[in-house]
Amino acid sequence: MPVDTKRIRGPEESQSPLLFLSPNKIPEAGSRQGSRGNGDVRPVFVRCGLISQAKGSAYLEAGNTKIICSVYGPREIERKDETDMKTGRLICDFRLAPFSCIKRGAWIQGSEERDLSATLLESLQPGVCLHRYPRSQIEVNIMVLENDGSILAHSVTCASMALADAGIEMYDVVLGSALRQNGDCCLVDPSYTEECGNWQEGYGENQGCVTVALLPNLNQVSGLNADGEMRGDTLAGAVRTCMDGCHKLYPVVQQALIRAVKRKAPPPEK
Repeated sequence: MPVDTKRIRGPEESQSPLLFLSPNKIPEAGSRQGSRGNGDVRPVFVRCGLISQAKGSAYLEAGNTKIICSVYGPREIERKDETDMKTGRLICDFRLAPFSCIKRGAWIQGSEERDLSATLLESLQPGVCLHRYPRSQIEVNIMVLENDGSILAHSVTCASMALADAGIEMYDVVLGSALRQNGDCCLVDPSYTEECGNWQEGYGENQGCVTVALLPNLNQVSGLNADGEMRGDTLAGAVRTCMDGCHKLYPVVQQALIRAVKRKAPPPEK
């Protein structure tokens, strides 16, 4: 049998590298890794206008979470009906890169990505003036380059910035914030380990994850996604904490959009 000399042959016996990972555990109050407190968010880096082929684009980094978004349109809808004639249509496509997670995924969109696409659409739609774009559609494409937790919340922020960079009329920017509840301890902007810790046993009593999408100037919640088992007062407190996190993020997004507008502005006449 011929041997492929160009292929590097691996050892006959091998083990998955996932076996050497430390078990996921939720830290208790005051024991979060690093100097970040339970109510602190990770440092955020945002920039607009990186994809030249798109009408608008944005890139966001929060710790090791890296997300890029592109916006195309408004463009004419091919198949028109009575609903499309009155208002525009917003389309959201959420994708996880195959190399973004610990376990490599596939390029084909899975059920989790379809659910995240629908949730992203519900969060962004109240902030976009779709009545200003009749008979047209606006496409929002999210690609998660590295998943280190809170991807839905940061995707909402990144998509909102890309829509603003594309010049789409909006009532307000939409910002996202996430929280991991572990008993009486809540972790704002959780990492992947904090978000998925103890997943083998499932959520226990008064535990879960909450993601809030907020219009900061209007102080209105446009999207809420909760998973787990939490008491009513705990869920209400988690929503308030996420809203405070959105307000803390707003100055960073505002400065990034101002810098993007200045770059696009024509030079002053001499």
